[in-house]
Amino acid sequence: MNSVSIITVNFNQPKATIELLLSLNKSYKDEIEIILVDNASNVNHEADFKKIIPNLVFIRSESNLGFAGGNNLGIKAAKGNFIFLLNNDTEVPAGCLETMVAEFEAQPNIGLLSPLIIYDDDKSMIQYAGYTPLNYLTARNSQIGQFEKNKGQYDGLSYETGFCHGAAVMCRREDLLKAGLMEENYFLYYEELDWCEKFKRLGKTINFTGKTFIYHKESISVGKESDIKTYFLTRNRMLFIRKNTGLLNTIFFSLYYTLVACPKMIFTYAKNGRTDLIKWVFKALIWNFTHNKNSKSLGFKIN
Repeated sequence: MNSVSIITVNFNQPKATIELLLSLNKSYKDEIEIILVDNASNVNHEADFKKIIPNLVFIRSESNLGFAGGNNLGIKAAKGNFIFLLNNDTEVPAGCLETMVAEFEAQPNIGLLSPLIIYDDDKSMIQYAGYTPLNYLTARNSQIGQFEKNKGQYDGLSYETGFCHGAAVMCRREDLLKAGLMEENYFLYYEELDWCEKFKRLGKTINFTGKTFIYHKESISVGKESDIKTYFLTRNRMLFIRKNTGLLNTIFFSLYYTLVACPKMIFTYAKNGRTDLIKWVFKALIWNFTHNKNSKSLGFKIN
């Protein structure tokens, strides 16, 4: 197997990270490079992590750089021919890496590749089997397979898809060097979609494979509904369109987003008794209208 570097980012989730390292140690002991980036967690658990994988490459950031920034730190240190970004709230079965590398070797035009993703808390349920194409006027698409019962319907299938999934995505080093790193001003959410656009501009495809899978503990680090999730999902949906479409599309999207999508979101929060989240919708809109698309300012205080 060609050399693989796995990169994972930890922020105040040592238990989840340890479970990931245990799964990697069980299946790939001493066979791959594993890079763990700690995003300025409150407690440094380097010693605990290295008890599991002594040759772990541990990088501790002095500040929380977000998903993109943390992964970029790891990418810069990686030595493998293939780079596999893996959420710390995942677990990997034996054979996963070999299967994904084989897909790249069989299809040279693949730029980014994600496996079947299964919910860890209910292993009979699928989370991800690809994405439908994006409507760039509404920034809407659908996640294929989500909440479907896993009856083996995706086993053995591989196909081009709209976008990869940030929880588990692999690329070739040589393609990454051409496409560039993730955009760090997203901080959370949409950065992997933006990364897909960079690979597409190289003429590369975004692919899914059901020949292997991972388990994912969805939203373990952010929560199912929270102020940080509401803010960055709302802000970055518009930021993604600003970065990846032309002026006319951005204008039409902005009208739709501010007059239709966000009012609908606010109404839903009010109806569900989550009025505490409404202000973060407004803050996300204000950020986009007061910052340029390359601004590093987050508009959100990260503890």
